[in-house]
Amino acid sequence: MKTLLAFTLFFMTTTAGSFYDFKVNSIEGKSIDFSQFKGKNVLIVNTASKCGYTPQYAELQKLHEAVGSKLTILGFPANNFGGQEPGTNTEIASFCQKNYGVTFQMFEKVSVKGADQHPLYAWLKEKTGQEPSWNFCKYLIKADGTVKFFASKVNPMDAAITGELN
Repeated sequence: MKTLLAFTLFFMTTTAGSFYDFKVNSIEGKSIDFSQFKGKNVLIVNTASKCGYTPQYAELQKLHEAVGSKLTILGFPANNFGGQEPGTNTEIASFCQKNYGVTFQMFEKVSVKGADQHPLYAWLKEKTGQEPSWNFCKYLIKADGTVKFFASKVNPMDAAITGELN
């Protein structure tokens, strides 16, 4: 089984030439085809429920409500840093809704770095030279396909991000 998973991850990493080639499961387990985001600005964020940056969920939701027509936010829970996302997908979804009213798209928990790094995050690292150094790092995939990295400390509502939206 591990061999099959490793082969699948390798195959997905080596065949995804574009962000729009990915298909990833939502937090509810539904496959989401990223081709639907072509021509849109997309903000990818690795999230965690027990982190000092967790209040950024509120700012991400605020950004989603303020500029939803200009930006799609995609949240990826990850337990790579300090064990700060120990919950199941169901627990994470409940936490996000109950505490922050999250309505932007959340995905199943993934690994954002290391030997089991999700292919999407491998692709993001390849495009930017940056991988998450902590929870709530952000990648902005602009409508033209260019990719920019923002560290955890950059608030989602910061002009460094909002100024990039066209």
